[in-house]
Amino acid sequence: MNKSNNKEITDNLDALIAAPYNHTLILENEKVRVLDTIIRAGDSTPMHTHACPSVFYIISWSDFVRYDGEGNVLVDTRKRENGEVPPSVLWSEPLGLHSVENVGDADLHVIGIEIK
Repeated sequence: MNKSNNKEITDNLDALIAAPYNHTLILENEKVRVLDTIIRAGDSTPMHTHACPSVFYIISWSDFVRYDGEGNVLVDTRKRENGEVPPSVLWSEPLGLHSVENVGDADLHVIGIEIK
């Protein structure tokens, strides 16, 4: 597969294209892209990627499980130590192919600021 085909596959897995029900574009320019992400209680996102490092601002929290492209668990927030409250702002390196399942009772609502 040549590089243009790899870019097309990567582009097709971008959160806005692969999981548009969960991600809404708020702002984009040459420096940042801002996404509004909502995963309703009991819902899962389709497999998708986030190619840029990001700052995530948590508007409303719910426990979730993040899976990689093979279905392996990457993160299960129910396993937090001592019931610690998650931070309201998080840094993330780019996220490869993954899906997120909201396993909590509330909507998970996050604003993601992707640094280009």
